[in-house]
Amino acid sequence: MRRRRARREDLGLTRAEFALLRRLESPRKIQTFLTSLKQNFERDGDSCRPVRVILRERSAHCIEAAMLAAAALWVHGEPPLLLDLRAVRDVDHVIAVYRRNGCWGTLAKANGPLLRARDPVYRTLRELAMSYFHEYANKRGEKTLREYSRPFDLRSMDPAHWVSGEKDVWDLVERLDAHPHTRVLNARQVKTLSRQDPFLRTAGSVLQYRKPRWLLEREKRRKRPTN
Repeated sequence: MRRRRARREDLGLTRAEFALLRRLESPRKIQTFLTSLKQNFERDGDSCRPVRVILRERSAHCIEAAMLAAAALWVHGEPPLLLDLRAVRDVDHVIAVYRRNGCWGTLAKANGPLLRARDPVYRTLRELAMSYFHEYANKRGEKTLREYSRPFDLRSMDPAHWVSGEKDVWDLVERLDAHPHTRVLNARQVKTLSRQDPFLRTAGSVLQYRKPRWLLEREKRRKRPTN
C-alpha cells in the first residue's frame, strides 16, 4: 500500500491510538515523544514490538521507536522510512529519516546521549550516517560504524503487522538487514582508526534510564567464566 497519507483505517488503529499519532504533527513533537518513552530493556528476551504495543507499554528501544516515528510521519503525509546503521563488534542502530528543504534529518531513540536525533541539515545520506561515526563506539572505545542502508520504506509491509499487530515484527528486522547497504570505510581507512578518547567514552556512558537490577545481574552472569 503506497498511500501518501495514512488514514486510521489503513493502519488499523483505534481512534485514541490514531489521535495520538495525529498530535505528533512535526519532527520536533515526534522526537519529544520518543524521548519521553521509557527504555525497553527486553526483560523477556529480544523484541521488535509493533507500534500499537509501544503506545500501550510506553517504552521502546531504537527500532521500535523508529517504527513509531515513521508511522507518525506517514499519518502526516510523509513516507515512513527507516535507516539501518550497521556496526562491527557492536549492535546496529535503526533510525527514522525524513527530509526538510532538500536535507536529511533523523528521529531516534537511544538510552545514551550520542546516537540520538539529527536535525535536517545533511545534504546526503552519507553525510547523515557519518554524523554518527565518531560517537558510534563499543565499550572498548573502538569506532564500530561500517555501513548504512538505503532508506527502507515501511509502506512495502502490511500495517496490520508492524503498526496494529500484537506480535514481534521479526520479518521487518530480516528485510531491513537484507536491504542494500553502503560501506563508509575501506580496509585501509579501518587500519588508521584511533580509539574514542576517554572523555567521550565517559560522556557516552551516561544513561537516561538506569539499567534495572535484573539486567545488571544478567550481564554479570554472562561475564562469569565457565569451566
